[in-house]
Amino acid sequence: MEFNPLSPAEKEIIENKGTEAPHSGEYDNFFEKGTFVCRKCNAPLYRSEDKFHSRCGWPSFDQEIKGAVKRIPDADGHRIEIQCKNCGGHLGHVFEGEHFTEKNTRHCVNSLSMKFVPEQ
Repeated sequence: MEFNPLSPAEKEIIENKGTEAPHSGEYDNFFEKGTFVCRKCNAPLYRSEDKFHSRCGWPSFDQEIKGAVKRIPDADGHRIEIQCKNCGGHLGHVFEGEHFTEKNTRHCVNSLSMKFVPEQ
């Protein structure tokens, strides 16, 4: 499988499981219509209608595109990491039980893990 070239900052997040600083990502306060895709492999991950403003400092979604995201226990033993199911790129973490939306789920995703494709 061929992947997109990544900047050093993108590699740190996607391949080394880093985290961008809160409120620093381009998609934190971004609410245009379209689809968010994996920056590494272009697989569709999230729809804009599932994005909400959680005020946590990172883009938040209450649902992924079906089959797009893999959940695994984080190395810290407390959180659940989310990865692109297609390429294994690190996206962020998922939290449940916070009551931000009716779905009661928050995918907390690094902006550098995604690219936005506007609705046509």
